Amino acid sequence: MEEERKYEVNDGWSLPELTAATPDDGGVRELPAATLVATYFDTVDLRLARAGVSLRHRAGDALPWTVKLPTDTPGVRHEISRPDGRGDPPADLVELVTVVHRGAPLTPAAEVRTLRRAYEVHDDAGVVLAEVVDDDVTVVGADGATTFTFREVEVERKAGDRDLLDRIGSILRDAGARDAGFVPKHVRALGAAARGEPDLVAPAGLSADPTAGEVVAEAIRREVRRLFTHDPLLRLRTPVGDGDTAVHQMRVACRRLRSDLKTFRRLVRPAWARPLRDELKWLADSLGAARDVEVLRERLRRTAAADPLSPLPAAAVDRLDAALGARQDTALATVDAALRSDRYLALVDALVLAARAPRLTRRAVAPARDVLPRLVARPWHRLAGAPGHAGSVATLTQDGPDEQWHTVRKDGKQARSAVTAVAPVLGGDARKLARELSRVQDLLGEHQDAAVAAQTWREVTETRPNDHELAVTAGRLLERERAAVRRARAEFPGAWRQASRRRRTAWLR
Repeated sequence: MEEERKYEVNDGWSLPELTAATPDDGGVRELPAATLVATYFDTVDLRLARAGVSLRHRAGDALPWTVKLPTDTPGVRHEISRPDGRGDPPADLVELVTVVHRGAPLTPAAEVRTLRRAYEVHDDAGVVLAEVVDDDVTVVGADGATTFTFREVEVERKAGDRDLLDRIGSILRDAGARDAGFVPKHVRALGAAARGEPDLVAPAGLSADPTAGEVVAEAIRREVRRLFTHDPLLRLRTPVGDGDTAVHQMRVACRRLRSDLKTFRRLVRPAWARPLRDELKWLADSLGAARDVEVLRERLRRTAAADPLSPLPAAAVDRLDAALGARQDTALATVDAALRSDRYLALVDALVLAARAPRLTRRAVAPARDVLPRLVARPWHRLAGAPGHAGSVATLTQDGPDEQWHTVRKDGKQARSAVTAVAPVLGGDARKLARELSRVQDLLGEHQDAAVAAQTWREVTETRPNDHELAVTAGRLLERERAAVRRARAEFPGAWRQASRRRRTAWLR
């Protein structure tokens, strides 16, 4: 992660003394001045720059090729570098920005030459806490002539904290530097076209009284953004925080998009929505096995440690994990193949268009408050007790098969997704119902995860009939998982009563 702040300065500006910002016994170390020559690659219509993304080759660097990806925090970016030589951009870096370039060729778009004077702010042990660079920047045109010049100061966080960046920034401003927001050098070099709107329309929030179509568009934009944000993180195998993964987030985005297109099917054109749902199902299925193994590996360790007074053999648990690891490698290879396919590129293009202008029916112009409750009522009533419906809660029994509980779980996802999509507009009881349904889904999810884990431990042991320690360990794990199934079933009726109270659901009638 790269975190930096930018400041504009005039040509005659002088860098002030920075030692006042350093910790006790720390200091400032000046580095030799250097000239950096960077070539930025982009599509003809500058898709990368407009999306806040860059792909750069900087001559003389040990890792000359660098991709920078934006985050939700201004000034903080993912930075990924590679050692390949001049030539074409490394294939894996080009793949990282697939959802931005969408298959369009990447060619040199700007050359930026920088005379850099750098200063390291360090502690008493010499550890670099922040780097301050004073850059004289020259933008070079295609004919090699200077197009324009500018000067800026950057403060990049290293081992220090943000308070240090604040102190340095205060000193710079006192000396006449001006906060510059966060406009990368190549964006300034490329001019107004690079500051245009990105192709992907981001969610922007809803007005106080939106139309039904505006709610649909916002729901689509929210989930497409989730999908695209996590695409490069999946390719990098980068965790996304709080124990979550990019595989999970991309799968959630696919599921919610499919669910919303189904819930709002009276508001979207069938000929447009149906193939989009089909392609999202293909992608979700491609992600499915990888996500299932992620859940199993995390669950294995948690279940094995659930009873400290009755520990399981660590070596046997490790062998089970290794078997899952092999499955995960295979599953991730399938995901990688899907993400590199022409089919995925076509889906990405379709999702960009969907976020920009979903194909809506005439009903979509009606006020959301008039239309949405009726649309959400359908998946809710299917879950709550539609006669003869296999996914109804009414079909569940404490001694029923696991498959029946899983069927109800799938319908529960549809109902929760529908309620969640309209809650920002309808507020009140809709928000409360969304929270209650989240609890219901947590229990159904725990039930399914435990049931699948129990079956998996049995399957692994069947492939190794001579490993008796593994068989005993798997048997103990299986019993713990079946106990988790029973707990989820026991707690479910109470959670369902809370969610299905009449005052929570009256708006659906």
